[in-house]
Amino acid sequence: MTIVLSEIRKFQEPLSAELGNHEVLVKVNAVSLNYRDLVISNATYPLPVKKGVIPGSDGSGNIVKIGSSVTDLQVGDRVITNFNPEHISGPVKDHNTAFGAIRDGVLSQYIVVPSYGVNKIPSDSHLTHEEASALVCTGATAWNALYGSGRPFIAGQSVLMLGTGGVSITALILAKAAGAVTIITSSSDEKLKYVKEKYGADYTINYKTYPDWEKKVLEFTHGEGVDFVIENGGNGTIAKSIESIKNGGQIALIGFLSQPEFLSDVVMGLLTKGATARGISVGPKQLAEELIRFVHAKKLPMPVEKVFGFSEEEVHAAYANLESQSQIGKTVIKLC
Repeated sequence: MTIVLSEIRKFQEPLSAELGNHEVLVKVNAVSLNYRDLVISNATYPLPVKKGVIPGSDGSGNIVKIGSSVTDLQVGDRVITNFNPEHISGPVKDHNTAFGAIRDGVLSQYIVVPSYGVNKIPSDSHLTHEEASALVCTGATAWNALYGSGRPFIAGQSVLMLGTGGVSITALILAKAAGAVTIITSSSDEKLKYVKEKYGADYTINYKTYPDWEKKVLEFTHGEGVDFVIENGGNGTIAKSIESIKNGGQIALIGFLSQPEFLSDVVMGLLTKGATARGISVGPKQLAEELIRFVHAKKLPMPVEKVFGFSEEEVHAAYANLESQSQIGKTVIKLC
């Protein structure tokens, strides 16, 4: 995958004095990047993208102006964007209204958004703006995977995370705080040692050392399998995820990072185990608000791995860092 960095350019435009009655003006302090931003930048995103779109979906900042009809927000409030501002509750109805593809994104010093398109952060939050921005996509996605179905996570259940990217590490943090038995995979012993020491993963598996890593999952769970799988690999790992899932368990389909050597019988595997595979498209405002309350109550950290500046050179470096897949957790751009 090659990022077309020449297409990511810094430009200036005047700040509009116009503000709709139900809109807010946000000064953006930090923007967290996602794998989605990479595939948009290299034109491999499977959904439509506007030419010259402002990238980014995960912004954190402060409100500097409110429309005349806005009653639930005030100037000075700390807020984060909702990944898709039109997605309030239930299943997503239109992917094209999310930030950073058809709709201009948040990698901008100021953004004007509908008041319902942001989520308020408590004034006494322990999170920095960089950490808060990491709640938007990876946080809501991980929360949705655990709590967005009709059978939400229950303390004592087991959760398997594939890889050490932002969604997996965030899911690890949330699951541990909620009382889960956690298992995480990586191809790097160094990364596994780090996440075990820093985030408290109960079990780790190097999938290069153990190509049949699903057998280690079964070993760690006394042959039963896990209750939840955070499935980031896609077609390349789904068969092993099904082998790893407990009868009646739930697989959260989130990523498409790998391709299979051969196609497996996914349907029969799910039927045999009575398991559920559920597509996760981040999450609605309702789930994001639940996530914010939980993180605040538990004073949980968000896994910001590296922070870059807002110059064109630094933004390019941030994208390159994300493309390298060497990071553990999130890559963030600090605007001010």
